[in-house]
Amino acid sequence: MRFIFEAHPPQLGLVILLISCSVTAMTCQKQNESVPAIFVFGDSIVDTGNNNYITTIAKCNFPPYGRDFAAGGFQPSGRFSNGLVPSDFIAEIFGVKNTLPPYLDPNLQLQELLTGVSFASGGAGYDPLTSKIPGALSLSDQLDKLREYQKKIREAVGENRTERIISKSIYIVCLGSDDIANTYIPFRRSEYDIPSYTDLMASQAFNFLKELYGVGGRRIGVVSMPIIGCVPSQRTTGGGIRRACSDSENEAAILFNKKLLSQTKLLNKQFPDARIVYLDIYNILDQMIQNPAKYDFEVVDRGCCGTGTIEASLSCNSLSINTCTDESNYIFWDAYHPTEKAYKIITSMAVWVRLVAETEIETGRLRFSIVFIG
Repeated sequence: MRFIFEAHPPQLGLVILLISCSVTAMTCQKQNESVPAIFVFGDSIVDTGNNNYITTIAKCNFPPYGRDFAAGGFQPSGRFSNGLVPSDFIAEIFGVKNTLPPYLDPNLQLQELLTGVSFASGGAGYDPLTSKIPGALSLSDQLDKLREYQKKIREAVGENRTERIISKSIYIVCLGSDDIANTYIPFRRSEYDIPSYTDLMASQAFNFLKELYGVGGRRIGVVSMPIIGCVPSQRTTGGGIRRACSDSENEAAILFNKKLLSQTKLLNKQFPDARIVYLDIYNILDQMIQNPAKYDFEVVDRGCCGTGTIEASLSCNSLSINTCTDESNYIFWDAYHPTEKAYKIITSMAVWVRLVAETEIETGRLRFSIVFIG
């Protein structure tokens, strides 16, 4: 493997890495099988269907969700998008599998378990109250599911293989948006100002990452909060008559992200045998919104579903009027979640080379350049 250093684009401080991958499949060919599985924790951004199997108001297992999920036919999989979500792209990027199943799927076979699952639950947050409001799996619940998972595979394949899966796999943590968008203003603002609330969130993140290390996680990617004030629903509720981005929510996201980055640095010092990587999606999504044509998008302030201004989850359904016919022009699928196309761009920029480089996957011949958030 060889490296070429170049600013692209300069405002993000990126590094280009040349590595052998399939251009069409977006997979990296591993010679040393260094990533046996992918495990994902978080909220609706990375939930691949766990909420289908629990009692919660955060549901999306109905049309028009999933209309592009399965080639040749509609399949509402429980993913909060028109198709794939970041969990799937991460698994594909590392050549583990094409989609990452939800852990709660009762039909999962052993081989699917061995190569990883998503424990994420739409509506979850770092603040424990956030998960309670919609009835989502909390971070504590998700970690309990990981422990349950580890027990299952120990019984199935033995201690040695289980320990290798636990220590060599990639763990992704992605949440925080629902804390700011859904919990702070209606439920927490009387108790906390934004600095103290983001302190609470960062403290919960720190504790979760320590617990994840405690159950064996060593290769961990922690995803930043996105530019939450610019998603369509927050423009509608907090952006005034012009539906501008909600500055207060974006400022909260920036403040939290600074604290989250600081926590990852502290944890890397505390646990030198682990590699905990901060993955910035705030600036990537901001760039896409500011320069949509560069990424082949046209619509940035509305989602494809219905009017695109407020519909999400139960309110984005088969009766939603004016749902677009071509979501490829849209950054957002509903008023809260990006389209599959946008997710693919965000994930490949934020995760692909960063974690490939961190885990030192050996590859074959060089073919093309991809982005490393550095």
